[in-house]
Amino acid sequence: MNFSIRNNTAELMDTQPLTLDVLESAYNDITTCNRLLGGDTITLKAVWQFIRKHPQPSYTILDVGCGDGSMMRSLSRFLRARRVVHTIIGVDLKQHLLDLAAQKSRDFPELRFQQGDILAADATLSCDILITTLTLHHFTEATLPQFLNTFVRLARIGVVINDLQRSKVAYRLFQLFSLFFLKNHIAIHDGLVSITRGFTKKELVQLSKTVPNASHTIRWKWAFRYVWILKINQYTPL
Repeated sequence: MNFSIRNNTAELMDTQPLTLDVLESAYNDITTCNRLLGGDTITLKAVWQFIRKHPQPSYTILDVGCGDGSMMRSLSRFLRARRVVHTIIGVDLKQHLLDLAAQKSRDFPELRFQQGDILAADATLSCDILITTLTLHHFTEATLPQFLNTFVRLARIGVVINDLQRSKVAYRLFQLFSLFFLKNHIAIHDGLVSITRGFTKKELVQLSKTVPNASHTIRWKWAFRYVWILKINQYTPL
């Protein structure tokens, strides 16, 4: 397998008609990965850095490609514990995923869900902080600059991107991890495909040059993730 270029193979969750039970099982495995491998923590720490640097009475956070809302619930619990007033809006193209997210989030009045294409978003979806987790690798090279600049247009303070490093080592370690910790064959298949669709740091640095209205910090994080923090250049305090 060639890891020098991004793979364009589609994931099963993007192409196959799956029942809600199967989707829920797959997302439960994804949540397990994030919990055991520290994926959620990457985003939580980056959001907290923005909040500490830009204190204000409350925050609106937009989660692009929110899936079943797992990251939103983790972030809401994190902010509750720190007494940060917040609203988190989850956006996804797939209404059935949003229905699942809403069902799982009944105890989180801070969360809202909206179906739609983020590229068509208007001012009603503007936010203080925009996050996207394991979503960037679904985009093609041709569309990535448009998505990234839309993220920056919608966010007042900054953007946090959490996505996968593409490497042979990451691929092999995920195969080993899945033998012990994952049960859903779709989550295993799509996890491996996702790694082959991930990024190298060089690629992310090149992409950052297409987003002129933000300053960029890109760091490698365990386990085989990159956190890309975009600070909005035109930030104005409330």
